[in-house]
Parts: sequence; structure tokens; C-alpha cells
Amino acid sequence: MSVTVRVPAKVNVQLAVGGARPDGFHDLANVFLAVGLYDEVTVTPAEELRITCVGPDAAQVPLDRTNLAARAALELARRYDLDPAVHIHIAKDIPVAGGMAGGSADGAGALLACDALWGTNASRGELLDICAELGSDVPFSLVGGAALGVGRGEQLRALEVGGTFHWVFAMAERGLSTPAVFREFDRMNEGVRIPEPVASQELFDALKKGDADALAAAVSNDLQPAALSLFPALADTLAAGRAAGALAALVSGSGPTTAFLASGAESAKTVAEALLASGTCRSVRVTQSPAPGATVL
Repeated sequence: MSVTVRVPAKVNVQLAVGGARPDGFHDLANVFLAVGLYDEVTVTPAEELRITCVGPDAAQVPLDRTNLAARAALELARRYDLDPAVHIHIAKDIPVAGGMAGGSADGAGALLACDALWGTNASRGELLDICAELGSDVPFSLVGGAALGVGRGEQLRALEVGGTFHWVFAMAERGLSTPAVFREFDRMNEGVRIPEPVASQELFDALKKGDADALAAAVSNDLQPAALSLFPALADTLAAGRAAGALAALVSGSGPTTAFLASGAESAKTVAEALLASGTCRSVRVTQSPAPGATVL
């Protein structure tokens, strides 16, 4: 018997970042939007816990107990006094180290799959608690759709989305470390008083109306300057997408994937073709949002 869970990538349409806290994290006002790029996580009983992974850049995925999927299985097993002897197989389609929460998605997917396989019947609240322990983005990977994340991003409030948004994502030639981007953010803001992060009501309204032009006017990412400082070539990718007619262009989360909001399906196709032709990125993906959260297939 095995259980497979499909789990989406995310884009941050707002990422407002406060100053560093004593615990090293930052308070955030983080508006997540799940997008239709998915990993599939399959768990099967085995003699011991092990992980395998296939797909683009799978060689970069850790296959030991540092992987969030393994940590999810271990924590659920600990809580229910079970043997975490499962084979976790990850079929990657979300970019690795791309700022789209691929690792977090795998953690949420493995957690939901193990819950189904073992019949633990954990409540939604307990699953979200475990997700929050695993990482700031993991709870949203479980719930999907659209949500405001506060605290370090793990405390979620669902948001209404009134339509379909069309996106193009450009994959960079290399990855960026999220901790490194936050360190660069701190360095660039040393000695500066950083205000408390506040979510944008204009952005909420744009999502609720399904208004792509209004959403484009409201998107923001406080980590973008730090990502560009560490990876200056991303500026050329952003410029190429804007020149091709994207309504908005921004670094996705901590990067280095760049996200382009298009007015519709045809515009998205045009932007994608122009980005590929520009030579400023490794590959592109066209998709839509919102997308459902982790789902047992």
C-alpha cells in the first residue's frame, strides 16, 4: 500500500519584512498565493526511513534526515509512538532552491501522506502545528489557495480570491540560500529603523476582485533588493519580462526564481517566449493561481 499527495508551489505577492528578532527570525506580512506547479510525494511502508527523488535538479535535494519530508515523518511518528519506517519518494516539479517553497511543499506532502498511510487521523490543527515546527512556509503548503502569513509567516489567515491569475516563472542558472538572502537584508538595513510589516489592503481587494491590473500595482517584496545584491543578473531577467508586457515582475520570495504576472493566457505565452529568447534565464514555466493545497491523490 502507498499514499501519494500532490502539493503546490507558492509565489509571494507581498513579502513585507520587519527587523531581525532576538531568535534570529523576522516578523513578516507574507501574502502567499499557491500556483499550479506541483511536487508529488509518495510514501510506502519500508524496512527503514529512506528518501528518493526524481525530477529537475533532483540531485540538489538532500536525501537524509535534514529533508523536510523526512522530518515530517519523524515528528508525526514521534507524536503517535510509531516506527517511521517508510520510503518517501519525491517527484519534483517545483524549482529547487528557487524561492517557491519546494522543500516546504515536500514536508507538507509527506506529513499528509504519512497521516493517511498510518491512519493517525491527526486533526487539521495538529497537522498545522507540526508544519509550523518544520518551517515558516510549510503550513501554507498544506492549506494552499491564498493566505496572509504573519509572525514568521506560519500563522495563517485565508484570503478570498475572485478569479484566475496568469503567471510566468523564470528559473535562474543557480539557486539562492534563503538564510543568505535574509543575512544580506540585515546587512543592507544595518542601522536603519525598519517599520513593523503591514499587509496591503489594496492587495487583498485585488485578489478578492480577481483584478490582475490592481494586483500588479500592489505586489511587493522587501527581500528583492537583497536577492538582487547577491544575484545581480536577476535584474536583466526582470527587465526582459517587463519589456515583453508583463503587468508585474518580481523576485519570488527569497529568489532566485522571478515571477511575472500576465494579463491573460496569451500574454503569459508571449512573456514566456520573450524570456526564453532573452537568454537571461535557464527555463520558464507558465501556470495559473490559485491552486489547492496538499491533496491526497
